[in-house]
Amino acid sequence: ADRLRVCKVDAGTGQELQIVCGAPNARAGIKIPCALVGAELPPAEAGGKPFMIKVGKLRGVESQGMLCSGRELGLGDDHEGILELPLDAPVGEDIRKYLSLDDQIFVIKLTPNKADCLSLMGMAREVSAITGAELCTPKWTPVGVAIQDKLKVTIENTDLCGRFAGRVIRGVNPKAETPDWMIQRLCNAGQRSISPLVDLSNYVMLEMGQPTHVFDLDKLTGDLSVRWAKPGETLELLNGQTVTLQGPDSAGKMQDAGVVADKSGPLALAGIMGGNHCAVTDDTKNIYVEAAYWQPSAIQGRSRRFNFSTDAAHRFERGVDPENTANCLEYLTALIVEVCGGQVGPIDDQVLAIPERKPVKMRLARAEKVIGIPLTQEVVADVFKRLGFEFKQEGDAFAVTPPSYRFDIEIEEDLIEEVARMYGFENIPDVPPISSLKMSAKAEAKRGVHLLRQRLALQGYQEAVNFGFTDLESEQRLAAATEKDLIAVLNPIASQYGVMRSNLWGGLLGNLKSNLNRGASRVRLFET
Repeated sequence: ADRLRVCKVDAGTGQELQIVCGAPNARAGIKIPCALVGAELPPAEAGGKPFMIKVGKLRGVESQGMLCSGRELGLGDDHEGILELPLDAPVGEDIRKYLSLDDQIFVIKLTPNKADCLSLMGMAREVSAITGAELCTPKWTPVGVAIQDKLKVTIENTDLCGRFAGRVIRGVNPKAETPDWMIQRLCNAGQRSISPLVDLSNYVMLEMGQPTHVFDLDKLTGDLSVRWAKPGETLELLNGQTVTLQGPDSAGKMQDAGVVADKSGPLALAGIMGGNHCAVTDDTKNIYVEAAYWQPSAIQGRSRRFNFSTDAAHRFERGVDPENTANCLEYLTALIVEVCGGQVGPIDDQVLAIPERKPVKMRLARAEKVIGIPLTQEVVADVFKRLGFEFKQEGDAFAVTPPSYRFDIEIEEDLIEEVARMYGFENIPDVPPISSLKMSAKAEAKRGVHLLRQRLALQGYQEAVNFGFTDLESEQRLAAATEKDLIAVLNPIASQYGVMRSNLWGGLLGNLKSNLNRGASRVRLFET
């Protein structure tokens, strides 16, 4: 820091501490978190080591602790100054207790097919199905319509957007603040607080799984349209990046991008990120709030083409519940009015092309064969009830209609997987596969020469390897062949090797003769 301050700090220890601090907002009378000597702070980077507080010297002045920012406590990315606490914060109380930091945070790694669990509500459904615990859904009172303002929206491409719901809210308080409890929950979920309207939108996404977007109504020009981008169109996004909307994908194929646009041009990259032009600010008073079902195929791969990823794109490309769009918009509206105030217009909800959930049939016998355990109709029916599946029993088969949020249920094996999952993989016996094998003798004609050589060697025979050439006279006697029937060697290595042999007898008889001449009483030879 350019300017250091020597602060006298009362940390409730009974002794005044001297701490050197460079934060620009360090001043007398504020309540702040103080890390005492011996305290351990979270690592500055992921995978790093915790930071131990020790007595140190800064520019020759002893410092007996550290005054902490939000980032140093792992409470977000804010590092502009010390984290200021309310003036009624009790001096000396453990900051973990005061800020309710002693919470359990679960980091859950989901497989790509479990898009229904990309929210607190989705995980709660899953836990309820597994444990049998009652599912507690969020409760809110829909806000009454106070104004009749509507913004016309035209959906030009149903292969881009299957459902679009939006409403006007006027007179929101730009000076409102996000509630502390919500900031804490967002922080625990890895989201930093930005502004009340953005925070509320993010909160609904994390809790319900439905990404939403808030436009500054006064920055819009005319009606809205939902369409594919036109050639040459560009958009400056909320992250400051300007992108060309049409462009080649990773395979070099030209790829469209969906947009929400007004008369002046694109305002938002559909299902991925909003534009900077119509972003809400601290001066925003009138807003347009939208929630949509973007077709997964229209979102997949688009954010990667622009070299970034967003929470919204991560959800939309896997599938978001199309039946919950208007419900989540009502929930977000209730939160906005509660925190920021305002007068609410009617919802304009256009349902155009949402996927039809067709029944999937599962046979009990097939499930038993795949899972490897005996199943009853009662066990399977209980699994489907816990999962919230609508089903009909047709003898020993089940016709199941998957919920609108379960995009991963399409074939019989998907239902069998659900039965196995809810039954409990740990309850399925670990039995190796067993099958009866008939060992039949192989016909001698099909046995290889290697086996024959092995058998002869075991009987005491020795393998002989002779030339493929022999003399004409011997071959004529042994093969009873005339000279014209034999193959002559054009350049024999010796006179006795003038023709190619047609059988193995000549070589073996020669070997026998040589061994007998040397006094061998018993000769066992074979050649292949």
